[in-house]
Amino acid sequence: MSTTEPLRELDVLIIGAGFGGCYSLYKLRQLGLNVHVFDAGSYLGGVWHWNTYPGARVDSEIPYYQFSMPEVWRKWNWSERFPSGEELRAYFKHVDESLHLSKDITYSANVVDVKYDEPAARWTITTENGHKAVCKYLICATGSSFKPHYPAFKNLNTFQGQVIHSTRWPAVANTKNARVAIIGSGATAVQCTQEIAKEAHHLTVYIRTASISLPMFQRSMSELEQRVSKSSYRSIFAYCRKSKSGLGYDTQPGSVHDLTDQEREEFWEELWSRGGFNFNQANYRDYLVDEKANRLMYEFWAKKTRPRLTNPAKSAFLVPQEAPFAFGTKRSSLEQDYYECLDQDNVEVVDLKANPIHEITKKGIICQDGVEREFDTIVMATGFDAMTGSLTNMNIRGRDGLTFQERWKDGVFTHLGLCSSGCPNLFMIYGPQAPTAFSNGPVFIESQVDILVDLIKKLSSEGIKSIEALRGAEEQWKQAIQDANDKTLMPLTDSWYMGANIPGKKREQLNYLGGIANYERECRAALETLDGFNVIYESDKHSNGSVK
Repeated sequence: MSTTEPLRELDVLIIGAGFGGCYSLYKLRQLGLNVHVFDAGSYLGGVWHWNTYPGARVDSEIPYYQFSMPEVWRKWNWSERFPSGEELRAYFKHVDESLHLSKDITYSANVVDVKYDEPAARWTITTENGHKAVCKYLICATGSSFKPHYPAFKNLNTFQGQVIHSTRWPAVANTKNARVAIIGSGATAVQCTQEIAKEAHHLTVYIRTASISLPMFQRSMSELEQRVSKSSYRSIFAYCRKSKSGLGYDTQPGSVHDLTDQEREEFWEELWSRGGFNFNQANYRDYLVDEKANRLMYEFWAKKTRPRLTNPAKSAFLVPQEAPFAFGTKRSSLEQDYYECLDQDNVEVVDLKANPIHEITKKGIICQDGVEREFDTIVMATGFDAMTGSLTNMNIRGRDGLTFQERWKDGVFTHLGLCSSGCPNLFMIYGPQAPTAFSNGPVFIESQVDILVDLIKKLSSEGIKSIEALRGAEEQWKQAIQDANDKTLMPLTDSWYMGANIPGKKREQLNYLGGIANYERECRAALETLDGFNVIYESDKHSNGSVK
């Protein structure tokens, strides 16, 4: 790539070409704006471009996990209730062909430098390969799960076998008939374990905290079924948009304590039999605030899961009598045969709390017990610097010269989970302090982008040069999120929801808990008056800014 690439002068530059970037491009082009996308990958798809590990699969179900535009869904049919990564990559190719997105996307464009020119009210963006753009509005659609987390294992670089991080899966991975280690117990680790256990000579799974995984109940979907169900797609998408989670499940008002024991058991059996996230999302919600209700949820889960394990030691660790954490305070993974795979004779489970990793050697891993377990391949399913990592990883310097890493060193501050002080006309999609991790991605992304599109229309029609979040508004937004969090059981658990998976990261709730519909109402009310923003108009009489 030549560094003499011509400068792009734009109205809007979008970083990222996943669901957020694609929908932003689609909507903003309709306004007649000059819009372009820089994406670090070789094609669009976001997390589904990068996640090619064995068993990669979405755990939000069809029809809810897709774009709502008829020009996309009319000519697309899914093969499964929970599509694989491979099928999702094919879906994004269909999206591209249907909406003609690639003509406005530069691929292999990893952003390495972003600066704000205050007098001009323009952002300048530079990529590793020398692409350069100047824009009025900068949209960071970089997602919640991009920057991989590598734990600081001693002597990791000395291992002579293959080390793989699950987010950067190689074309050739040495797992078949091999001695494999998987480190982790989140969704990626669950999916990798289910596949690798079936082909490895021996698999060792290193788990710090046992997962409370729920049954997926995968099934195939026929073309006829989808052809008929498309008659109600518009209603389904509208219902999801008005929900908390963006999934089309009916929710239960009231408390689980309103039921008799028999009524509760019958209801929970019904939810369990549906699979997916029905057991938690379509349930009474008091399990997130009431310890007794939470305990009942765990006991039901354990009763359904424990019989699937025949090895007593594995059963005691993976389905303990006492919950490893409050149900729902870590993200439940969806599984198909995870517990049967862990129960296999060729699979060993290592409890990292009782026996932490001491060091990596040339041949394998030594834990605190002093035993060297030898491997051909080590798989790091150790997750992401979630919610904030994609933003702190880029060298984005705002009006004040600070990067996000510097700006958020003492915790995250945003206004509406959309804007940041020091960064005029910069907007975050599917980022921190929004419903991000507690929502079905495509539904929430469309909601948030629609809010942003309407905001840009307003700024243009009212002759506004720039808006910038005020620190006071950020402090109020942050405090409201933490206050809501403190009313739940969430603070009792170290999780990536709380930023607790990354050493040195401030422990705080990184997500808005009120759901998609409430979030949209709050945003639209604030943006109607531009409350909480410093507003600078194009006209001279307002040139010093107007604080709202």
